[in-house]
Amino acid sequence: MSFGDPNNPYGQQPQAPQGQPGYGYPQQAPQGVPPQGGYAYPQQQAPQGYPAYPGGPGGGYPGAPMQMPGLVKTARVLLFIVGGLQLIVGLVALLGGAALSTSDSGAAGGVVGGFVIAVGLFVLALGVLAIVLGAKFAKGGNGVRITTIVYAALSILGGLANFTNTASEGGGPVAGVISLAIGGLILAAMVTAPGAAWFKRPRF
Repeated sequence: MSFGDPNNPYGQQPQAPQGQPGYGYPQQAPQGVPPQGGYAYPQQQAPQGYPAYPGGPGGGYPGAPMQMPGLVKTARVLLFIVGGLQLIVGLVALLGGAALSTSDSGAAGGVVGGFVIAVGLFVLALGVLAIVLGAKFAKGGNGVRITTIVYAALSILGGLANFTNTASEGGGPVAGVISLAIGGLILAAMVTAPGAAWFKRPRF
């Protein structure tokens, strides 16, 4: 019995040429080409600052920022501050109007007092609105954004009106500039692309 006989079925099997993989081993992918695991496609990572979504990079919803944009955070803080100040001013106006209405100045005092009370109620309403809007920034939708735009527009109009008053009348150019700056910042936070994307993001 010869193990070197090519006709011998028990003889030594010929070895594969050097450099050629055997039939039982997977071939290695060329350099620079990612290995393919079956029929699966290579996974992509979601861009930084965006959650994963099904069917997209990393798997959530494209274009939905994970964190509140910085300008929107600034607008939120301004709403809380301005809202608190408006509550204080509104309460003072109510007390002053009530004092004028009950004074001995006659009908003129009653008219002036009624006007001051109306202004105080309006300022109080704006203060409550500002605080409620700021509280809803975290989970509010596009309706909160639109209402905030209206509030900012009212603040800008109030700032313009202050330029027609003197400092002794409770307004003046300084108050007008402050009101314009605050209203402009809040408005800018709502109309810029990051702010709009924050309020229009998908929610669960």
